[in-house]
Amino acid sequence: MTSLPPGPKGEPLFGSSRTYARNPFRFISALERAYGDVARFDMGPMDTYMVCDPTAIERILVSAADRFRKPDFQGDALGDLLGDGLLLSEGDTWEQQRQLANPAFSMARLSGMADRITSHAKRRVDGWDPGDAVDIEREMTRTTLDVILDLMMGVELSEKRVRTIEEQLMPLGQRFEPDPIRFAAPEWMPMPDDAAFDEAVETLDSILDDVIDVREETVGTDADGPMDFLSILIRARDDGVESPEQLRDEMMTMLLAGHDTTALTLTYTWFLLSEHPEVERKVHEELDKVVGDDDPAMEHVRDLEYLEWVIQESMRLYPPVYTIFREPTEDVTLSGYSVEAGTTLMLPQWGVHRSPRFYDDPETFDPERWRPERAKQRPRFAYFPFGGGPRHCIGKHLAMLEAQLIVATTAQRYHLEFLGETPLELMPSLTAHPRQEMRMRVLER
Repeated sequence: MTSLPPGPKGEPLFGSSRTYARNPFRFISALERAYGDVARFDMGPMDTYMVCDPTAIERILVSAADRFRKPDFQGDALGDLLGDGLLLSEGDTWEQQRQLANPAFSMARLSGMADRITSHAKRRVDGWDPGDAVDIEREMTRTTLDVILDLMMGVELSEKRVRTIEEQLMPLGQRFEPDPIRFAAPEWMPMPDDAAFDEAVETLDSILDDVIDVREETVGTDADGPMDFLSILIRARDDGVESPEQLRDEMMTMLLAGHDTTALTLTYTWFLLSEHPEVERKVHEELDKVVGDDDPAMEHVRDLEYLEWVIQESMRLYPPVYTIFREPTEDVTLSGYSVEAGTTLMLPQWGVHRSPRFYDDPETFDPERWRPERAKQRPRFAYFPFGGGPRHCIGKHLAMLEAQLIVATTAQRYHLEFLGETPLELMPSLTAHPRQEMRMRVLER
């Protein structure tokens, strides 16, 4: 057994953090190509193991999940933003919150709300005219914000309020772009973008306070009342099960994590369809056959097989969450290497999803690779856009339902033509955003 995996030799103090910060996507791909299953590098002072072995990833996320935890982010900006919400909490707190959340995310409930998702998509598309040039990332962000506010908080905000939320996303995102100075600096050291970040958090907190106040007037005390997540949490708070601080953390997590990844999935799907007209033609043919002139509904979703493959392939090439982190709570062995408790483990969707070890022509957009007979030939965790195991994304089914219904509603009427430059450049934050404006021409089919 080799005690330490191979990896690049970094600089003094900074390790590989400056190389990583310049382009995390290129760095991840280079390490996966060079070292395969496991690579070791220094992220500033932090010893990091990048794990690209699907068997090891399955063990970390599923079969031995109780021996791994999320790293402690509570002392940094992510903790300030999301607090002890579902994304970051651990142990008993996480288990209690997950139990509370499950009814709001059940397929039984979501299936009955498909028409509301379609309604939000139709309202957005109704604001377009043939020939318009729209920023598709912004349009998809506003649509998915409308959906999460409606389905998970039971409220509808004015366009002005939604725009205010949207305006806070940039300073929040910039705070989490990789920065070698931050990697090397102590957490207490002030940085230039701290003030803008704090102001954005304060603004969102104020909006959430108003949302909670509005929902309190309609939620009631009956356990058979509304089952949106906010209503469930308000009842739990009134029963003494939930603290006001925990309620805030869950709503901030829901507001941000609940819309961003789906908006990005849709943005990249539209880009890829524009770049591959033969795939778009097949999507249109399937929509005409399955949906016809009806509004897309739950009854259609299960038959939109090719559209599902398109969305899966979009998340393979452009996973909105491009890497996740864990740390072992005890010494373990992964892929033949010894890993000490507390070591930072990076599980990069970006590197695994684009690996030629698991995908033929991995840079090619090929929805047909999701045909069941082809997909079953790959290791299970060669694809994990929603994580896996007990900590898998609770919004997985909502995200897929949203994506299919929003694409179907839009593609019934329009073809979208990308007007920007290619190849795309990506901006690494908590999620992978396109760096350029995603302007697209709206054309009638």
